[in-house]
Amino acid sequence: MKLKQAFLFIAILLLAGTVVFLFSFNTNKREAPAEEGGLPAGVAEEQYRQAFNRHYKIFSVPMPDHIEFAGEVVPLDRFDIHESLDRELLVNTYWHSNTQLMFKRAFRYFPVFDSILDANGVPRDFRYLAMIESSLANVVSPAGARGIWQIMKGTAAELGLEVSLEVDQRYHLEKSTVAACKYLKDSKKRFGSWTLAAAAYNMGNTATARVVSDQKTNNYYDLYLNPETARYMFRILAVKTIYENPTKYGFYFREKDFYPPLKTYNVDVDSSGIDLVDFALAHDIPYKVLKQLNPWLRSNKLTNSAGNTYSIKLPLENGLNYSALLEPYRGKHTIFNDTLSVQQIH
Repeated sequence: MKLKQAFLFIAILLLAGTVVFLFSFNTNKREAPAEEGGLPAGVAEEQYRQAFNRHYKIFSVPMPDHIEFAGEVVPLDRFDIHESLDRELLVNTYWHSNTQLMFKRAFRYFPVFDSILDANGVPRDFRYLAMIESSLANVVSPAGARGIWQIMKGTAAELGLEVSLEVDQRYHLEKSTVAACKYLKDSKKRFGSWTLAAAAYNMGNTATARVVSDQKTNNYYDLYLNPETARYMFRILAVKTIYENPTKYGFYFREKDFYPPLKTYNVDVDSSGIDLVDFALAHDIPYKVLKQLNPWLRSNKLTNSAGNTYSIKLPLENGLNYSALLEPYRGKHTIFNDTLSVQQIH
């Protein structure tokens, strides 16, 4: 009996020692820090990586099998042409904010462009040239080009646009579009193709003529050009491709998502010494609205010492009210396909 008690006592001591050892060992081990939710950092990180791989996908963009600009075929079978277009398709597909803004603005501006391009015998594909020049905004380039069509001051004078401290018609949507048509038609006549006319719009006629003469070819796709002009046509082709096939490149819009055309009327003025703030107030609109509708008015006054006649845009009743402007598009759940046509979701 005493022997059994002795063995039992020894067993209890051994068990107690083991517990003390294990407790001491565990307290000396450094526990892995837990993330939110109580998961160890390693497990949480692995779950994050799995979720990222499952949900975040980036695809190479589809290349068109065939593309034309102003009726002129693009030689996509050449490696350099294929890769140049691929680059610009990637840039514009994944530069989501800028591409979306261009498309939203196009709904307002393209109908104006198209009517003027048609009237002047210039292909509608040149609306995409304006798109890549300015993203359809009245911007100023580092070189000093201005307006949606990005016209230089000297070129503006040659094209019949007025540029002064008070009036700059490079910002006049209709007049600058007509001027751009004039330039493009002259370039087409000079170089023989609309594609090279587009390149000349970027590089200038003089520089284009020099390159064509030096390299003994008037084919844009065969010319060795400065980096900007070398990319120029492919940027145009990229936005044309995406704009005409938006859902193919991941862009989904409803008609009501676009910036609708504004409803305005014109008031002709030919008097001198006009205070534009007073003019706006006399027509029951804020001065800010007057300037937004007429960005070509560059001052708060119109001296007009030459006695010219200017047409100033003013809003019709509810012509700027966003709710009223969107009324024709309310309730439409269609997917954007082109400026003037939509297709149902299937």
